[in-house]
Amino acid sequence: QVQPVESGGGLVQAGGSLRLSCVDSGRTKSRYATGWFRQNPGSSREFVASIDWSDTTTYYADSVKGRFTISADRAKNTVYLQMDSLKPEDTAVYYCAGSIYGAATMGTARAISLYDYWGQGTQVTVSL
Repeated sequence: QVQPVESGGGLVQAGGSLRLSCVDSGRTKSRYATGWFRQNPGSSREFVASIDWSDTTTYYADSVKGRFTISADRAKNTVYLQMDSLKPEDTAVYYCAGSIYGAATMGTARAISLYDYWGQGTQVTVSL
């Protein structure tokens, strides 16, 4: 299993945009999902968004719905997280992760324990 690799983090002002990329080569079976999670020091890792590769169904945390968009490019084995209207509270290390269980429901999409393959993370900082 190849570990997912994230890129695209950085510093942006509130209201701005960033696009994160995740090259996830772990998709060897039809049932697979790639998710984005984020974490701040001293806090638990939280679900942000996920996409099921079988039918490209997407899921979002309420805190980012309407502002973030997750998408996938099958040819490049890459998942993108377009982040618009960023807020200071979006500041965190963002992690990409792969799940061989897929994401047939919101419950499976956001279940951290079902994701076995994790990237190293990329820092996103949103300033006022």
